[in-house]
Amino acid sequence: MRDLKGWQEGGCIKLVIFLDKEVSYKIGFLKEDPLQKRPPRLYIDLTPARISKGVSRFLELGLKGHKVRMGQFDATTVRVVVEGLNVHDHKVFKLESPFRFQIELYEEESTPSQRIQPLTLVIDPGHGGKDPGAIGPTGLKEKDVVLKVAKILREKVKSRLGWRVVLTREGDEFLPLEKRTEIANKVGGDLFLSIHCNASYNRFQKGVETYFLSFTTDREALRLAARENGVPPSQIDALQLILYDLMLRAKVDESETLASSVQASLIGSLNNPHSQTHDLGVKRAPFIVLVGAKMPSILVEISFISNPEEERRLKDDSYLEKIAEGILQGLENYAKTYLTPKLFTRGQSN
Repeated sequence: MRDLKGWQEGGCIKLVIFLDKEVSYKIGFLKEDPLQKRPPRLYIDLTPARISKGVSRFLELGLKGHKVRMGQFDATTVRVVVEGLNVHDHKVFKLESPFRFQIELYEEESTPSQRIQPLTLVIDPGHGGKDPGAIGPTGLKEKDVVLKVAKILREKVKSRLGWRVVLTREGDEFLPLEKRTEIANKVGGDLFLSIHCNASYNRFQKGVETYFLSFTTDREALRLAARENGVPPSQIDALQLILYDLMLRAKVDESETLASSVQASLIGSLNNPHSQTHDLGVKRAPFIVLVGAKMPSILVEISFISNPEEERRLKDDSYLEKIAEGILQGLENYAKTYLTPKLFTRGQSN
């Protein structure tokens, strides 16, 4: 076992356990023992595993005095114990490169199922102001297209799903990439969606793809990330390492599921008997605009503005309506399936 990290977000304790190879795990619970003056405890056993030299064996998290300690339980088992937490629910995510477990522990009084307000969706129209984004063959600017789609989507979501919707920008203004997720966190966003148009030196390249935040070796995904992040392609590998600790806190699995839902619905909305949209799928990349988001977050590349045919479509309001409709359906499907029913409140406008 190479490292243990932990932090608290509201009523959720998050732990990330780093290992050299895949191991099995078991979670157990021990009730409070007033006679022995022991608080409630949760333990995670990892087998086969041994603690590497120099790894910190103790963490103290948050304002409530939650403590995490780790020890070599037996020759082949590492035990991680969380003290003082009344666990209502938990999630375990197995992640790769490097191999690690991300464990989310929800306290009883703060579990998301007790929230009754409608969801908050934060929509981020990419670029803006002095940053036009990609520019099409006839001069169509990415920043203008994505703002238009964002506003169409906002009205659909508010009127049909009853969610609260916040746009990171309402007009043609420049926003630093890190400011966009800062806004999402500040307003208590439940989902974050960044909208962009793709571009390629190959003017025949076309299609729709959706990204979530993670590491990748896909050179095309890295090229796109470099462009959207505003850095030279030669620096993107170094950037992945710099962003490593920040990425640990991303809701990777939830974001991947959200991306899959939106991508499938978007392709379904755009396809018809006379036009088949090229489905480029769901991909991972180190987009700065997604770093730091405390909610599932994705970036959608709605078409290639560099492709003459797709640029022409992006000028058509009916095409933009179909894009917004597809994204709406993907968001709705995700919420119905993966979010607590009390969070998914229809018929309330804001």
